[in-house]
Amino acid sequence: QVRLVESGGGSVQAGGSLKLSCATTGFMFDIQTMSWYRQVPGKEREFVSEITPRRIIKYADSVKGRFTISRDNNLSTLSLQMNSLKPEDTANYYCHVNYYGTDYWGDGTLVTISS
Repeated sequence: QVRLVESGGGSVQAGGSLKLSCATTGFMFDIQTMSWYRQVPGKEREFVSEITPRRIIKYADSVKGRFTISRDNNLSTLSLQMNSLKPEDTANYYCHVNYYGTDYWGDGTLVTISS
């Protein structure tokens, strides 16, 4: 059973940092592309970043240079280091994997940035 559990969200002031983690079980983590998405209530979920098994990385333009995605295949954990946070980064952040054609999501972790 695929399970994704995010943690690390919180409330910080603009310019601060947070590190999100996603603990995973139920699938072969080391051979899957893993992603982070975020969603503001009332808006569509948007792509933030992804990392392939070979560590090819993509970022949304809005977070380039500020966020860093990483993976620990030994611990089956995905991370997102977020620096220079802005109020517009406020959202629920979700870990994602597409496993055999099915999208799996965690319950999300809330990030709130105050100005």
